[in-house]
Amino acid sequence: MSEQQGKSGEQAARPGTWASLARAMASWRTASVTLLSFSSGLPLGLVWIAIPDWLRSIGVDIRVVGIITLAQAPWSFKFLWSPLMDRYVPPFWGRRRGWMAVAQVALFATTLALAGIGEHPETAWVVGALAMAVAFSAATQDIAIDAYAVEVLRKEEQGVAVGARVAVYRAAMFIAGSAAITLAGRVSWKWVVIGLAVLYLPMLIVTRFAPEPEERFTPPKSLKDAVWYPFVGFLARHRALEILAFVFLYKLADNLGGTLLRPFLVDMGYSDLHRGVALGTIGLFGTIAGTLVGGAWTTVLGLGRALWVFGVIQIVSNIGYVLVARAGAPTPWLMYIAIGFENVTQGLGTGAFSVLLMRLTQKRFSATQFALLSSLFSIPRVVAGPIAGFLVYSIGWEPFFWFTMVGGIPGLLLLARFVPLGVKDPDFDVQSRPTTRAVTRPVLMGSAAFAAVVGMVLGAMTTALLTAVQNLRKTPEKGFDFATPFTALFQPSGVTDWVTLAGIAVFGLTVGLLTAAVLAARSGAFYLPEQEAPPSPSGAAGS
Repeated sequence: MSEQQGKSGEQAARPGTWASLARAMASWRTASVTLLSFSSGLPLGLVWIAIPDWLRSIGVDIRVVGIITLAQAPWSFKFLWSPLMDRYVPPFWGRRRGWMAVAQVALFATTLALAGIGEHPETAWVVGALAMAVAFSAATQDIAIDAYAVEVLRKEEQGVAVGARVAVYRAAMFIAGSAAITLAGRVSWKWVVIGLAVLYLPMLIVTRFAPEPEERFTPPKSLKDAVWYPFVGFLARHRALEILAFVFLYKLADNLGGTLLRPFLVDMGYSDLHRGVALGTIGLFGTIAGTLVGGAWTTVLGLGRALWVFGVIQIVSNIGYVLVARAGAPTPWLMYIAIGFENVTQGLGTGAFSVLLMRLTQKRFSATQFALLSSLFSIPRVVAGPIAGFLVYSIGWEPFFWFTMVGGIPGLLLLARFVPLGVKDPDFDVQSRPTTRAVTRPVLMGSAAFAAVVGMVLGAMTTALLTAVQNLRKTPEKGFDFATPFTALFQPSGVTDWVTLAGIAVFGLTVGLLTAAVLAARSGAFYLPEQEAPPSPSGAAGS
């Protein structure tokens, strides 16, 4: 009876859904995480949008501009140095805020350095080097901010914070990208870049006074531990591999449908004005609104229900593009509705999915695990373009958009494996497993090496296959040639070739490490120290 009274008292003291939402919106934790997202969006807008436009406008060779766009690479490979940020703690402002401050100072300095050299075409390679430095500093800052958000936010604050972060992030991208290009035409790139650099100074103040997480975690004792434990810790979860596959597939329909949207509208005969309004205005505000609503309603619905509801909605949203393709002649109002609806639903799914990534991340290894999960999430966006191009070439636009909707179903089937329909808030705690027959170190290392080689071979074959398909489309009279691009991968002659080869090597090493971690976790040989291992279930100690 007393236990029931205690439970009822606890329920009475616990705030309701809407009260929790109101508290989250007024929290300094939520506000600081949101404001720091402005500092994340600025460098991406500069490197991704403004710098290529800037260089081309001052007469830099288009081939050089294309090579300099490789400065975006640090955002894709940030998981490589994220263990350093779990292992080492700056001597000021704590483990996460300290790294944020270091990155923001570097961003201020590297952005300011661009102002002195960017108006001279002969300095294009220096601009490229500085753009790479900006991107590396920005990716480092993103690791720290994402890890900080995972650690500092309470569960009921995550949904609101996700929506607000995306809105502020997009606004910063717009300021450093499109708005900077427009303003540079009125003043000069020098003063625009100086203005962008100065914007990092108030971000330092936010970092200084942002609250520390309520829980404190001891950093890993060695760099090896910082690399190894995040893998094994995540894979100790129930259905961990299915969760990873879900992370990869959940937004596949959106990625396929959106990757060739601009060429689609061109083929359908829409003017520059119509495309600009649809993609630059309606699409932008639709995504922001959808993410704000999706994050907030994830708190209201519960994460499990939100993933189901928004997952279904984002799949069927491509029906608008089917109607646009079927219309034949340009119909602006139909196209605006289709793009607005699809971007809103994409934002809804992103809001719920971002909360999922936070819940999946162990706070002690938040830098490494969140970087790995977000990198896995970004892979479909990279591979969607070649796949979509080949499909459209083969079957046409309308069947292609029907296919994208079918492509979203595997993600929902995987979701049913670890979040059954109707579950409000799934439990992602690491589960302990009984130690069975632990694999030996030689077996572990041998399996990892073999998997790494297989991963590299598969990565090389996939890259060569995509290149061969693209070549077939350009010169169909030469036929399908797989051997030439495959051989060329191992004879790099330029920066792009070396980056591609490095990407294949990183992919293979990641596959090898993942394989070793799976074997360790599945055999019960966690190789975790006692303070890292999950607690044993009740009664296990006496059995």
